[in-house]
Amino acid sequence: MKYKRIVCKVGTSSLTNEDGSLSRAKVRVITQQLAMLHEAGHEVILVSSGAIAAGFSSLGFKKRPTKIADKQASAAVGQGLLLEEYTTNLLLKKIVSAQILLTQDDFADKRRYKNAHQAISVLLNRGAIPIINENDTVSVAELKVGDNDTLSAQVASMVQADLLILLTDVDGLYTANPVNHPDAKRLDLVEEITTDLLEMTGGAGSSNGTGGMLTKLKAATIATMAGVPVYICSSLKEQALIEAAENQGNGTFFTASAKNMKTQKQWLAFYAASQGSIWVDRGASTALSEQGKSLLVSGISKMSGHFSYDDIVTVYEKDTERILGKGRVRFGQSALQDMLKANKPKGVVIHRDHWISLTPELELLLSEF
Repeated sequence: MKYKRIVCKVGTSSLTNEDGSLSRAKVRVITQQLAMLHEAGHEVILVSSGAIAAGFSSLGFKKRPTKIADKQASAAVGQGLLLEEYTTNLLLKKIVSAQILLTQDDFADKRRYKNAHQAISVLLNRGAIPIINENDTVSVAELKVGDNDTLSAQVASMVQADLLILLTDVDGLYTANPVNHPDAKRLDLVEEITTDLLEMTGGAGSSNGTGGMLTKLKAATIATMAGVPVYICSSLKEQALIEAAENQGNGTFFTASAKNMKTQKQWLAFYAASQGSIWVDRGASTALSEQGKSLLVSGISKMSGHFSYDDIVTVYEKDTERILGKGRVRFGQSALQDMLKANKPKGVVIHRDHWISLTPELELLLSEF
């Protein structure tokens, strides 16, 4: 079996009727495929949108709401209804499902990140299918573009999945929006996600969902850098998940990066919140970016923010203001200020094991989230 552990992401547009309400028939199609993958021996994790779609009509809304508070209330009602649909259908196949609601904070906090990983691991080991969604009721920012696309990539990297499948309403990544450009061509294979590719892809997704193709490409960047290949395909095919798991069907396949980013580096790059900034001289910049060395106290030119021991900071080159990366500091800001007053300041501020250099692709990616 090539793909033992599979994360499947299903967007709102793949679960709804034309009026934006939840389609029970579409949910059944998804759960049937999940059950088939499970019975074939795959470990399956579902990242599902659809809570707002499942709940808004129960609150008297005639169509999907646009105000944040209305979305939050609809999600609060719909989350249980959506899970009930999945649970009922999976129980017919004698498969247990489990609900996990996450926010970006759960990834930013290392303790919560570890706890989430452990809970998912236990569920998979016990033969259950975790069903994961953003905690939309409290996550205001996550209700914007790209919510569950990003989440699915983060989950895939967290659990070290063998494949991430992104189900959407188009059959892959095109050179342009196929709706507006009939001559657009689908890219069947993407071996490297470049800044040109990131900048080429844009435009809004379908009216019911919030994740356009750009957010899916960024999700693919996160996953592939963590060593997880990604397949984008259309949910309109009833066996889309099965075909993707068997390397069949029509879609866009993204190969995993040859240089897998370790879990600690993933956390630094994508999740850890920066508490301050450090600017370094040209020599320190070269040592960090090109020579794989640690940052020494002597290389620091200036600092800003209020950071303490063990906090994460962003590092810039002083002359160019170019962002170099992020790292965990061994000294707080006040201690570093005292050390810099010495004639020959010594000490390692950021060890290379706790440092991540930002490539142009990573910098563009992080600037959008």
